[in-house]
Amino acid sequence: MKIEEHEFEPTERIQKTLARCGLGSRRQIEAAIKLEQITINREPVTLGQKLMVGDKIGWKNRAWVVESEFVPPRVLMYNKPLGQVTTRKDDKGRPTVFDSLPSVKGQKWLNIGRLDINTTGLLLFTTDGDLANHMMHPSATIDREYVCRVYGEITDDVIKNLLKGVELEDGMARFSDIQEAGVAAEEKGANSWFHVALMEGKNREVRRLWESQGLQVNRLKRVRYGGVFLPKSLRIGQLRELNDKELAVLFKDTKFEPAATSLIVKSIKKGRH
Repeated sequence: MKIEEHEFEPTERIQKTLARCGLGSRRQIEAAIKLEQITINREPVTLGQKLMVGDKIGWKNRAWVVESEFVPPRVLMYNKPLGQVTTRKDDKGRPTVFDSLPSVKGQKWLNIGRLDINTTGLLLFTTDGDLANHMMHPSATIDREYVCRVYGEITDDVIKNLLKGVELEDGMARFSDIQEAGVAAEEKGANSWFHVALMEGKNREVRRLWESQGLQVNRLKRVRYGGVFLPKSLRIGQLRELNDKELAVLFKDTKFEPAATSLIVKSIKKGRH
């Protein structure tokens, strides 16, 4: 939706717009601005400078024009298999989760959180950098639920410790909920299955919490992120986009308010700027 001339035209800090549109991380863009590598209308920009509709941006021998339209966030859910890494490229040549994603014109998919190479299950992607940042920020207090198979003896004291909190190398951590999964006795052996939930997403946090009690996680699957559940119909390696109803639940659960109107940037072909 284009903004008519008589309507209010939004302005926004350049680093926020470019990061939201997927041109780089906020940190990368801020560094480029300080090095005077980014221009607006052929003039070097300053940190925090506002963009307006019609501005032309130059960076890395490319050019974009600023437009304004309603761009509802798109969100994908993906059932991540074992062996994939949550990076766009991998130096070791391992398959990445981005290999399976569809292309999106004028934008790119941003992962909401991460799963390590040995963890399966629900991984979310969005085209909206504000939504991704909001959902990953600790202040959002969005819980994640996992199913895990744990090897070793699990006592009441272990459960109490993990609910109360333990000191890891990067700070205190705890599960907000622990529930034993209903697994047949003959399937248990030395392993126990649990549903656990936590309110943040530190690196390998679920595994490290169990390891702090001398236990080992040998299977781990994320089944929920906030109000988004991994449906049983979504098989390993499959993905699908959230519909309007699911998006509404996600926004309400995470207290995210998508902008009614956003600034976007569209690429300009060489020779036109």
